[in-house]
Amino acid sequence: MTGCLPLHCAFAFVRRPLAAPLCAFYVLSGLWASNVAAGDARVLEAATESTPTGAAAALRAGADAGTDEAGGGSRIGTRGAIKPGAMIRPPTSGPAGETPGIPSDAELEAAGAAIGEIVIDNQNMFNLEDPKDDVKLFRLANHLHKRTRRNIIREQLLFKSGERYSRRLIDESERILRGNAYFYDAWIRPVAYHDGKVDLRVTTRDVWTFNPGFNFGRSGGTNSTGVQLEEINFLGSGASVKLEHTTDVDRTKSLVEVSDMHAFGGFTAVDVNYANSSDGRLRDFTLNRPFYALDTRWAGGLSGRDDIQTDSLWDRGQVIDQFRDQHEFVQLYGGWSNGLHNGWVRRFSSGITYDERRFQPVSTWTGVTALPQDQRFLYPWVQFGLVEDRYLKFLNHDQIARTEDFYIGTTASVRVGWADSTLGSSRSALMLQSSVGRGFSNGGISTLLLAGDFSGRLEKGALVNGVLDGSVRYYLEQGRNWLFFTTLAASRGWRLDLDNQILLGGDSGLRGYPLRYQDGTARALWTLEQRFFSDWYPFRLFRVGAAVFFDMGRTWGNAPLAAPSLGLLKDAGFGLRFGNARSGLGNIVHVDLAFPFNGDTSIKRVQFLVQTEQSF
Repeated sequence: MTGCLPLHCAFAFVRRPLAAPLCAFYVLSGLWASNVAAGDARVLEAATESTPTGAAAALRAGADAGTDEAGGGSRIGTRGAIKPGAMIRPPTSGPAGETPGIPSDAELEAAGAAIGEIVIDNQNMFNLEDPKDDVKLFRLANHLHKRTRRNIIREQLLFKSGERYSRRLIDESERILRGNAYFYDAWIRPVAYHDGKVDLRVTTRDVWTFNPGFNFGRSGGTNSTGVQLEEINFLGSGASVKLEHTTDVDRTKSLVEVSDMHAFGGFTAVDVNYANSSDGRLRDFTLNRPFYALDTRWAGGLSGRDDIQTDSLWDRGQVIDQFRDQHEFVQLYGGWSNGLHNGWVRRFSSGITYDERRFQPVSTWTGVTALPQDQRFLYPWVQFGLVEDRYLKFLNHDQIARTEDFYIGTTASVRVGWADSTLGSSRSALMLQSSVGRGFSNGGISTLLLAGDFSGRLEKGALVNGVLDGSVRYYLEQGRNWLFFTTLAASRGWRLDLDNQILLGGDSGLRGYPLRYQDGTARALWTLEQRFFSDWYPFRLFRVGAAVFFDMGRTWGNAPLAAPSLGLLKDAGFGLRFGNARSGLGNIVHVDLAFPFNGDTSIKRVQFLVQTEQSF
């Protein structure tokens, strides 16, 4: 169903776990993790890995390198001096300060400087050199936690010793490392320059990655609960293992999932998902080597899915139709690029897709039943993508006191395929898919992000199941701790398949209303939000923020089985935001109270929401 607002993000794996209590996870995981703690107590691992004179001197400076841990808009890092006579010891938590005496990036590149030693500084969760972190509970957590292995970090770098120094590759490597949920942040700093070589220190800070226990979430007036055992950095390998039993408004599900985004010592992603549910099953497999960097020259992958479940159509927060949906999907593709040239990347891909869906009535459903039409499409396709190399780093926009990589370049993608009835498809169709995005920023004071995508198919000259999505996001920095945010998102559908709804409600941004509240063929949602980022750091586990918001949206059109639109719906509210400073199990916990201004008489006058989101 097309039910997500703002616009969904293409080409990304998105994790949206339910909200989980984080205060007790250290104790609960002790028995499990005690067998992996041996050998991890050595704090000199980073400093003793083939450290030459230049890099060793820079590491000595870590004892005096300052760290700005405050929330708000402060920038990361302070300056530290090399002290050749100092004892080699691990740096303080956070990035290394700029080392005096090293030429600028432009000077190093112009001189053809080569990369010398690369020292991996894989920091643990708590900095025990800080008296505030050096407490018994945090020492135990560090002891139980298996730090990310240095070779896992090294394999994600886009540069090697002996290659020419490139600031662009350093910045892109930082972004890749920060994209891993098991790191709080990542920094790469030059720490010494000698004999035409630049020594680098790659600093990462781990977060807690084992999640045993009970999860709870609430949005749109409904609860979601679950019990799970999840480790997203198994034995420091970067792999994820999950055992989960959840209950939500749609189904009860038991799931086993194993995934590794950096399998086989590189950037190949492997994901296996096996689940049984109260209404069916899921078998899912993905093997994918994407265009992981701007200069990546090839990509390829294979994915397959066998999914049986009961689909529900919704309106006014109630189920209006149900049917059984059996979905089989297989896709094989390959891609080629000539790399990054003059700030732009052009990518070409081709593949073949098999996509079949069959629908049947559900015996337990006693209401009106309208079945979608069965469909099977087997088609080859070609795709062209364009990406501009433009990124900025911010603090306190969508996260709390974390480095945020904002893409502000131009990106576009177009895919065209042909499904022919003579080759096994249920009917002939031209398959279409495209996306476009553009960002603007004046250095971070104000930032504007535009995005849109379109998908559908042409059957006998008519557009079928066409969906056009668009969004505008605007950020305005008002000071060290304050930020104004607004977004306008809209969708428009044409001859939608019956199982593809355009919904608006409490689970899609209209926070004062039940989930899946309005159904239509088009929708729009406008949100205004005043954000506050505090310096409060309770228990040294959470960063705390707050928001006051106003939402306004509506649907249009006559969707099948749906009641007429209620027109423009509005709500307002406020809430707290808890940023997980020590955990990789969800980024921002939202606790909100929302007050609807209109709607039908069945709506509660106060909506209470608890959700874990990827952003503020």
